[in-house]
Amino acid sequence: MPRPREKKSMLYTRSGDTGTTGLFGGGRVPKDSARVDAYGSVDELNSALGVAASFLEPPRLRSIVGEAQNELFNIGSELASETGVGKAAEAGHLFLDPEAKVARLEALIDEYDAEVPPLRTFILPSRSQAGAQMHFCRTVCRRAERAVVRLSREEAVNAAVIAYLNRLSDLLFVLARYVNKVEGKPEIEWRKG
Repeated sequence: MPRPREKKSMLYTRSGDTGTTGLFGGGRVPKDSARVDAYGSVDELNSALGVAASFLEPPRLRSIVGEAQNELFNIGSELASETGVGKAAEAGHLFLDPEAKVARLEALIDEYDAEVPPLRTFILPSRSQAGAQMHFCRTVCRRAERAVVRLSREEAVNAAVIAYLNRLSDLLFVLARYVNKVEGKPEIEWRKG
């Protein structure tokens, strides 16, 4: 009697056991390359936003975070493409209409910034669980932005990705402030010295 064929796992391929990983398009790069660091940081931000969303009460805020998560998947797909923007376009993994997406973030920043008191000094990332998590997401976003900038010094990168991450971190900051206000948790101001 013939032996049944073993089902091949979709979760592991063993191809990365030597310290390389595959890109869209078939190429391989070291796992510590600037490209992998960039899309890995974007992936980490996406996960952090998922945690933040679990603490957010207003459905609209969860929706805004969900939109950002989807865009981060698009950005990650583009960054994980073998030849950057061109190959990503061929594979259908492109961060589309970036100007409109950056403009949307700016509109949201303006809307929510009008709802919080003007800043007089730096504030400590804290207070409500949701607010603190949004502050954490902001810092992860800044790290992802730095990783993409670093990659752009080595390889072609869609400049709109950097602009999007820059604006997204600003939105996360103002949303953290807004959430703390809605939850009645006054911000803690930084005290010099």
